[in-house]
Amino acid sequence: MALHVGLSGGIGSGKSTVSKLLVERGAVLVDSDVIAREVVAPGTQGLALVRERFGDGVVGDDGALDRPALAATVFGDDAARADLNAIVHPLVAQEAIRQVQAAPDDAIVVQDIPLLVELGREVDYQLTVIVAADPDVRLERLVRTRGMSEADARARMDAQATDEQRRAAADVWLENGSTQADLADHVERLWTQRLVPFEHNLRTRTAVRRPATAALAEPDPGWAPTARRLLGRLDRALQRASLRDRVHGLEHIGSTAVPGLAAKDVIDLQLTLDDLTLATTDAFESAVLTAGFVQPRERLDTVHAWAPDESEWRKVLYGNADPGRVVHLHVRRAGSPGAEVAVAFRDWLRAEPQAREAYAALKQQAVADHPGGDERTRADYTAAKEPWFAEHLPQALEWSRQRDRDR
Repeated sequence: MALHVGLSGGIGSGKSTVSKLLVERGAVLVDSDVIAREVVAPGTQGLALVRERFGDGVVGDDGALDRPALAATVFGDDAARADLNAIVHPLVAQEAIRQVQAAPDDAIVVQDIPLLVELGREVDYQLTVIVAADPDVRLERLVRTRGMSEADARARMDAQATDEQRRAAADVWLENGSTQADLADHVERLWTQRLVPFEHNLRTRTAVRRPATAALAEPDPGWAPTARRLLGRLDRALQRASLRDRVHGLEHIGSTAVPGLAAKDVIDLQLTLDDLTLATTDAFESAVLTAGFVQPRERLDTVHAWAPDESEWRKVLYGNADPGRVVHLHVRRAGSPGAEVAVAFRDWLRAEPQAREAYAALKQQAVADHPGGDERTRADYTAAKEPWFAEHLPQALEWSRQRDRDR
C-alpha cells in the first residue's frame, strides 16, 4: 500500500515550498488548497452553493469567486465560516479521496492540508509532518511576500492552531526558519531517511526492530504524545474497518508510559480484543497496516504462578514500519492475565515513587551487567529483571484491584 503523509503548518511557515521539494523527489501531492479552489471554480456545484448561501456579492462579474469579498464576509464570523466549511470541506474531501485512490501502490502520497491540526486529522495519516517557523519570521514573510498588513497577518496567525497544538500532532517537526538551502537539506533527509524506507517497510511488511544493545534513554516528554497519536491512528483505522466494537482497550503501556522513568526508547502499546484469533485475520491486519503496523507474530508472555494456564498468556505482537520510531503493539485478549499485568504494573509504578525508583535502579544494573549488542544480550537483560518483577507483581496486582474496587 502507499504511504500516506499529512503535511501542514501555520500560515507563512513555508508548507507550499516543502510540498514542491517533496514532489521533486517523487511524492504524489494531493493539495487541499488547490482542490479547494477547483471545487468552487465557475460552473461548479460548489460555487453555486456558496453563492446561494452568501449572495451575489461574493461572485465577480467574470463569474468567478471573489475571494477577497468572501474572506471579508466570513472572517470574524464563526457561524458564516462554519457554513462555508460545511459547503467546501465535503467537496474537497471527496476529490482528495479520488486522487489518493488513483496513486500507485508504491507511492508516497503527501496530502497538504492547511487546517490538519485544527480538524484533528493527524490520526488519518501514517505520518504527520509539520512545517514550522518562528512567529516573527512568519509575520515578516506574510507582510513581505503576500502584501498583508501586519494587523491582518497577525489576525490570521492567531486564528490558527498554536505551536503547542502543532507539536502534539507532529511526528516530524520540520524547521524552516533560515535559508532555502537549509530547508532543502531538511527535506532531503526526511525523504531519504524516513519516507522512502517507511514506504518500503509497509510494502514489504517489514517491522522496525530496536537495537539489541541494552541502552536506556532519559525520560522523554515526547513519549506520551507519540503514543496518543499512534493510539488515535489505530482507533481510526479500526473504526473504518468496522472492527472497533471488537476492541476493549487501547493503551500506552511499558516503561515509556511511566513519567520520570528511564527506558529503552520504545513505545509499547496494548490493544485488547474480545477474541485473540481476530488479531491474525486479514481484516485486522489490513486495518492496522493503515496505521503503520506490520508483521504479526504470536508470542508467549512469561507465565506466572497466580495464572498458570499457558494459553492465557498468548499474544500477537505487531511492529511498526516507521524507521523513525520503534513501536511494539501487543494484542491480547481482554481480561487475560497478560493484559491485566501490563496495565496494573504501569499504574502501580506511576503511583508509587519508591517502587518506581527501585525498578529504575534494577534496569540500570541490568544494563550494566548486559551491555552487549546481540540477541542473547537482549534476552539476558529481560531475564535479569524477571525475579524482581515476579516478586512485586502480586503487590502491583493487589494495588490495582483495590483501586478498581474503590472506584
